[in-house]
Amino acid sequence: MPEFARVLAESRPGEIALRDSRWMLTWDEVGDILDRIANRLVATDLGPKRRIAVYAENANQTALSHLGGLLGGASTVPVNFHLTAEEAAYIIADSASSIVFVGPETVDRALLAADIVERSSMESGTSTAVRPTIIGWGIDALHSTRVVDWSTWVADGPPGDPPTDVVPLPNLLYTSGTTGLPKGTELPPQMFAGGATMVEHVEALKLNRFASFGTHLVVGPMYHTGPLSGMRILVAGTPSVILDRFDAETTLATIAHHRIESTVMVPTHFVRLLALPDEVKRRYDVSSMRLVAHTGAACPVDVKRAMIEWWGPIFVDAYGATEVGTTCSITSQEWLEHPGSVGRPVPPFEAIVLDDDNIEVAANVEGRLYFRDTTGRGIIYPNDPAKTAAAHVTPGVFTLGEIGFVDDDGYVFITDRFSDMVVSGGVNIYPAEAEQVLVRHHAVADVGCIGVPHAEMGEELKALVVPMDPSSPPDPAELLTFCRDRLSHYKCPRSVEFVESLGRNSMGKLNKRTLRAPYWDRVR
Repeated sequence: MPEFARVLAESRPGEIALRDSRWMLTWDEVGDILDRIANRLVATDLGPKRRIAVYAENANQTALSHLGGLLGGASTVPVNFHLTAEEAAYIIADSASSIVFVGPETVDRALLAADIVERSSMESGTSTAVRPTIIGWGIDALHSTRVVDWSTWVADGPPGDPPTDVVPLPNLLYTSGTTGLPKGTELPPQMFAGGATMVEHVEALKLNRFASFGTHLVVGPMYHTGPLSGMRILVAGTPSVILDRFDAETTLATIAHHRIESTVMVPTHFVRLLALPDEVKRRYDVSSMRLVAHTGAACPVDVKRAMIEWWGPIFVDAYGATEVGTTCSITSQEWLEHPGSVGRPVPPFEAIVLDDDNIEVAANVEGRLYFRDTTGRGIIYPNDPAKTAAAHVTPGVFTLGEIGFVDDDGYVFITDRFSDMVVSGGVNIYPAEAEQVLVRHHAVADVGCIGVPHAEMGEELKALVVPMDPSSPPDPAELLTFCRDRLSHYKCPRSVEFVESLGRNSMGKLNKRTLRAPYWDRVR
């Protein structure tokens, strides 16, 4: 088995290394499964990019597919399990994933996605039809002829140590954009342990910030980079507990029962935990917690302060993006001295604030927030040089679309957003996708989607609609259903408001900041 698993199996026999709500695995069992997955994948022609996709809800198998893929020299592609078949098919085809791992919740959509990929490859004139292999767990007899059983596939893999000279490959993650089409971006160097061989990679993974703590709790969906860390730190000997879905009281109970020491959360998790009745919160001992990495969005000051008062100064905020990793970080102690800040830049990044003429402004002056990557890398979208260029004002100087300022001590504060992106519950939503769907409705003349305040999610998507007939606008519920029938629900507006005009300029452009202002002014 992999050397790390062998050592742990010998030194901690019987310890549960990985568990979800259905299945517990010791280090010995984890090691055997990883051996077989890695050996199968090493011997499989996965194409020049060696990519495999994981389109499944949180489960032990999800973690093992990712980690086994890594050890087998594959670049794993996490696919959001909320996506429709059409949306998943785009990612599978664009990433050239030859295998797709699925769970019972996504198998039907995965099979339809595979049909779409195959049909598109034939229509494009490819000499041989391209169809990814679907491998799934929890699959019923109805799907058995079209889906390879995960347990059988693993059991048929050769046991024994996988090769150690395999070159580790980063994940390929997908993030949407202003065009609405997702763009693949490799896990950036700051978040990928690297190394020329798997031996070097595993040793580097042991330096992960969670590796020095005890049991890790995965509460977020494993298509995000943060929750995926619970998978990678298994190699450092850190056991992981995986929750199927986040539930506030279940999270507290799990922390108390398993003496959890670390996790990754977003502000929505904090809001839901704080909303529990006091008697419920007192019922569970969370004193084992030593590190909570907070990511996803800036946290409201009152929420963050309440969590520190409850759990102690154990929070470390990481502000950044999938494309670049963490650009700023701040500890609880620093945050209490600079409430509301997302922290100071972390190497190799430097924060700069520019005015509308791209001239750098002084400390404490609000402007467009940019980061200078001193390595010169910046943001890279492998299949989209135009989007890569658009993210930079000069080579290596990029923006995440925020407005803010840097104080005299070098701490960064976010005050607004100049990009269209909406962050709801820690999830990035790009309004262009919903706009492109809604404008096709026969009763819609024009539409613009914006983020508006939401007490629990931070913000939510609202559709501002210009009706074809102002005297007889369509039913808002009909528009929301129309959108949800064609797009993943989390990408759809939660409310509709009818307006006379969206104020487009002579070039047809919308000023989203102006449209958002009436909703945010009273909050800010």
